[in-house]
Amino acid sequence: MQQFNCPFCGPRDQSEFTYLREAATIPALDAGVAAWQKFVYERDNPCGAHAEWWQHNHGCRQVLEIMRHTQTHEVVEVRPARNAEVSL
Repeated sequence: MQQFNCPFCGPRDQSEFTYLREAATIPALDAGVAAWQKFVYERDNPCGAHAEWWQHNHGCRQVLEIMRHTQTHEVVEVRPARNAEVSL
C-alpha cells in the first residue's frame, strides 16, 4: 500500500484517500461544449510524473494535488490543490 504525506495530517495510508481525477484547469462556467467535453472525457496517459487530485476522505477532507510517477507509483510531491497552478 502507498503512503501519502498529507500536509495537514502527516503520513497516511492510501486507503484513507479517494482518487478524483488528473489535475487540470477547470473551464469557465460559460465555456463552450468543446472545452467541457475535453475536461470531462479526455485524459492524459503520460509515462512519468503526473499530477492527480485526491481527497483525504478519512482525515482532513482536503483535496490534494499528488504528483505521482505512473510507472513506479513513487509519490514525488503532495500539496493542497487550492495552491496548485495547473494548465491544460
